Amino acid sequence: MAAKTNPAVPAVLSPRALGRATLERQLLLRRSPMSARDAVGHLVGLQAQNTKPPYYQLFARLDGFDPAELSALMESREVVRIVTLRSTIHTHTADDALTLRPLVQPARSRELAMFRGGLSGVDLERLAALCRELTEERPRTPKELREALLAEWPDADPQALTVAARCTLPLVQVTPRGLWGRSGQVALTTVEHWLGRPAEPTPGPDATVLRYLGAFGPASVQDMQRWAGLTRLREAFERLRPQLMTFRDENGVELFDLPDAPRPDPETPAPPRFLPEFDNVLLGHADRTRVIPPRFKGRNGNGNQAYGAVLVDGFLAAIWRHGAGGGEGTVTVQALGRLSRSERDAVTAEGLRMLAMMTPADPSTHEIRFARFVDFAD
Repeated sequence: MAAKTNPAVPAVLSPRALGRATLERQLLLRRSPMSARDAVGHLVGLQAQNTKPPYYQLFARLDGFDPAELSALMESREVVRIVTLRSTIHTHTADDALTLRPLVQPARSRELAMFRGGLSGVDLERLAALCRELTEERPRTPKELREALLAEWPDADPQALTVAARCTLPLVQVTPRGLWGRSGQVALTTVEHWLGRPAEPTPGPDATVLRYLGAFGPASVQDMQRWAGLTRLREAFERLRPQLMTFRDENGVELFDLPDAPRPDPETPAPPRFLPEFDNVLLGHADRTRVIPPRFKGRNGNGNQAYGAVLVDGFLAAIWRHGAGGGEGTVTVQALGRLSRSERDAVTAEGLRMLAMMTPADPSTHEIRFARFVDFAD
């Protein structure tokens, strides 16, 4: 039976309405009492190209979050760092690492195809078997893995061999890499070996579509494809259509959603939030105007350098860097437009709260600086 339309919800959703719905599901309208493990699962992973952003993502979302909680989950192997969505490293629950990785394998195969010119004469099945043998004997650094593969195929391109290793095998970054307050070089082993569990059969996409909508909806097919780095998801949405609600955005794009998912009033207050570079909410859609105003598109990065984002009233309003010109206890905020005095005060309060939780610096040295004309790349 088709889902009934809620007459209280307009058929056309504005960017503000979409933003409030997404912020609610992203745990950004109010901090949640959810555990770190449950939050990682609910959000379908945390982008983790760098080691600290997952901790900042959870600080922005969870009430009383302690970085030691996520760090302990990594040490106990309940969550892991693995390349999945969009060919980037994510922090996932162990269960998701075993199921999402095979689901997004088509994207890994497309990536590998881009490097086939450097893999002439390389037997990819033999390469995968050798990589598994090496990394399951003991975790290997990318350099060690590359050198071992070059010994087998000396005429191959070194970078292509490295790409082939990560595209043909589900490799996780083992601890201490990614632990809070500790450092460690990248060392790799297979997810099955690290978790002591066999690989899962490749799942169908339907369950992941529903989870995506629960964390990022309402959303279009293109939104999810961009988030996942996959193509051809239209069939899954069509199979699920009878149990979903549909809307349109202001450009007429069809949006899907779970019938019982929250869609708050567009005027629901949204407190300031400091988000790390590449936060989920900034990358979860093809059309990002629900969080990033069109006039600020591309302003939270400079070339390959991405900055932290400050949300004010639910939208990107500033960028930030920790320690920029002021030491461990300083956060420098660059407003992208005008902030009112009350908005600056609220941003300052949230920034000081972040520093109190996330840095070891003496609280008396904590400072939020505002710099309207600073280019952080200088």
